[in-house]
Amino acid sequence: MKEENVILEKSYSFALQIMALAKEIREKREYDLASQLWRSGTSIGANVEEAQAAQSRADFRSKMAIAAKEARETHYWLRLTQDGEVIDVERVAPLICEIEAIKKILTSIVKSSGD
Repeated sequence: MKEENVILEKSYSFALQIMALAKEIREKREYDLASQLWRSGTSIGANVEEAQAAQSRADFRSKMAIAAKEARETHYWLRLTQDGEVIDVERVAPLICEIEAIKKILTSIVKSSGD
């Protein structure tokens, strides 16, 4: 039986949710915001996935640190989406909660994989 990797699963599920939200934002003709959110929100999982095949502990830590930075950027774009009234608060608030949880997990991973 394969062991569950919480951050891998969370970041993948989150990316799917971000893709759906970005499509909604595009329908409102906010193309730049949608693109920024799409890139940063899907990059988190891509870097977590890359870290699974890291060549060293330093490489693993680097990929996870990049994922953490992308999570922070995504949090920023989500806040702009919400506070700029592009999408209703009720739609964005759960994603903000999810990205905060992902940021905490990634920060913990980066700290615990330090030198």
